[in-house]
Amino acid sequence: MQEAEVKRQLSARKIWIPVLIGLAMAGYLLHSSLSAVRYEPATDGSYEWVDANKDGIMAPSDDAEFRIAEPGKGSYERITYQETLNKIDWGGRALFFLGLAILCVFIRVLAYVARLKILSDGDFDWRQCRDIVLLWEFASALTPSVVGGSAVAVFFLNREGMNLGKSTAIVMVTAMMDEIFYVTMIPIVLLTLGAASLFPESWNMNLFGQSLTAEGFFWVGYGFTFLILTVLIYAIFINPRAFRFILLKIFSLPYLKRWKYKIIEWGNDLLTTSKELKKKPVSYWLKGLSATYISWSFRFILLNCLLLMVVPDIDDLLAFAKQLAMWMIMLISPTPGSSGVAEFAFYQFFGGVMVPFTLVGLLAILWRLLSYFPYLFAGILILPRWLSRTSKK
Repeated sequence: MQEAEVKRQLSARKIWIPVLIGLAMAGYLLHSSLSAVRYEPATDGSYEWVDANKDGIMAPSDDAEFRIAEPGKGSYERITYQETLNKIDWGGRALFFLGLAILCVFIRVLAYVARLKILSDGDFDWRQCRDIVLLWEFASALTPSVVGGSAVAVFFLNREGMNLGKSTAIVMVTAMMDEIFYVTMIPIVLLTLGAASLFPESWNMNLFGQSLTAEGFFWVGYGFTFLILTVLIYAIFINPRAFRFILLKIFSLPYLKRWKYKIIEWGNDLLTTSKELKKKPVSYWLKGLSATYISWSFRFILLNCLLLMVVPDIDDLLAFAKQLAMWMIMLISPTPGSSGVAEFAFYQFFGGVMVPFTLVGLLAILWRLLSYFPYLFAGILILPRWLSRTSKK
């Protein structure tokens, strides 16, 4: 991938598209929260449910479903946004957990930087690793989640002086380690908590003309992740020559021929990759996987901190597990960095269940400000200087 192509992929127009989509969705959620009214169960409430439409289903945000009860007979309380905010301690506790959330951002990046240092066998210094990681995250934020920034990442590594074969190897290994995290964590979560508590019941989505529940969509994402991991393991460790042969046959088809020469080059890199990785000691894999698990864990712990900032009694394990399930759905998002989809998914997974609906918009904005936008702004600052610094390599 040439410098001109990278600049095109990371252009200002592509930066602002996901920023505007994400801000628009988060802003919509915040606006909805500001005007939201919700009836919540209360032992000494002022309202009672009357089931106005006679469907047997309580609609907690519908004024018509409730009426003022006689003294001592109410079991619901009408909660407004302002009243909910007044219940939050915006003093030391909120600042403490906000500080922890910001710390999670730095720990996540440091773990990724350490992983690159490990996987590169020390070929890069810490500054190079930091720049590559931030630019890699920057590229991922500008592309749909299903695409990711891996293709650009090979260019980043190669431009820093690493040969193409080893650059390809590192990108493939990082992808494999990320998939291992998910493939192993999901069964643990399901065995611990079960599936019933993880998914919103009323959320249905369309995929290729088929209507799927959130759980169904999740299993599509998990199956996709498992398939990628299986292909990577087969291609790298089991039979890279056979995998290369299959790819060449596929790209010999009439409509795919124009990419055949690139596949030949990539297949040759794959053979080199396989030889290099099979020689690595066990410590190489253990260190790399440890950094991977730390980085991904703190990605999710960040949101747990934000939830604790405004909701003191959340179930930490359940919140962590819901994020794993939510991330699988975001993985198939067609928008850059899952912008728009992420904010809506947050509303569906956490709104009303773990977070009052009146606070969903506020938390969605804080979450995306810390988990997504920092990499956009870091990339904007780093990319020009990095291109200049590496121009002679």
